[in-house]
Amino acid sequence: MTDLSAEDAKLVTLARASRARTGAAEGAAVRDDTGRTYTAATVGLPSLRLSALQAAIAAAVSSEADRLEAAAVVTAADTLTGEDLAVAADLKTAAIVLAAPDGTPKDITRS
Repeated sequence: MTDLSAEDAKLVTLARASRARTGAAEGAAVRDDTGRTYTAATVGLPSLRLSALQAAIAAAVSSEADRLEAAAVVTAADTLTGEDLAVAADLKTAAIVLAAPDGTPKDITRS
């Protein structure tokens, strides 16, 4: 796996912190095209289920972001779901880093 830029490594750190703080299965962080970052963890309520990436993107959209430069998802899973890729595509996300719980990058999806 190639080295991450300093900005993408920061997203992985923020996603790890979000995951650790809540004890969730996943943590995510996104950076919009103005440089603002948003973080979230998996939401698992009886009436609402969102992946960490979906929740982070929802936070960005609710703050008027309409494009994302990058996203990071920290999870034990080996791949992103189709739903996560679709919601990231809605905001024309340039790159998504998939990282292990220890922060080691597993994959980078670029659009």
